[in-house]
Amino acid sequence: MKTFAYVDASNLFYGGEKSLGWKIDYLKLLNYLRKRYDAMRVYYFGGVETYNFHNDVLHTETVPLKELERHLDRHIKTNQADLNEAELALIGRHVRRVRFYRRLEKFGYQLFLKPVKKYEQEDGTTKRKANIDVDMTFQMMRDIDLFDRVIVLSGDGDFLPVLKHLRSEGKEVLVLARGPRTAKEIKQFAGSDFRDFVTLERALKYEEK
Repeated sequence: MKTFAYVDASNLFYGGEKSLGWKIDYLKLLNYLRKRYDAMRVYYFGGVETYNFHNDVLHTETVPLKELERHLDRHIKTNQADLNEAELALIGRHVRRVRFYRRLEKFGYQLFLKPVKKYEQEDGTTKRKANIDVDMTFQMMRDIDLFDRVIVLSGDGDFLPVLKHLRSEGKEVLVLARGPRTAKEIKQFAGSDFRDFVTLERALKYEEK
């Protein structure tokens, strides 16, 4: 059975790690998906801070990480004198995130990364978000003739229409997410094919070395 897995990074982090109370080891997760389900491809969809890095979205499907890392290093060196301690710490976290993504690539994940954008809200506050739902849905539909089974690592209810369609096309659909943070309709749809991350702590927990 040809199996592809799709990771919604934002949902997995905010709906998973933050409620689990433990960090996911992404190398262990990749190995688990390969050994338990024989996953041939594991896609990872997420956002990345780019600090005005020029990304040709018309000709690329993901932000090129090596070039972005060089851009961020130059940004820090060029603007260091004008940045306060908090701003430098924030950029440093974003650089470490890029390096984390590069490790995921080395592990064997196929990454689809979008620049994080600012959205002004009605109350005047700013929200930062990289909405990947459409990208992830599009990739599932693009791959529909290549897999027999799909594993979706997200509890986001917005994926229900595409999951229903995949099942109607004869595909087996499994959902792996954090139970209490998963949309009710997703759990109802998945039924016995829903797996709660809480049961996988021993297999997937990141251990500090």
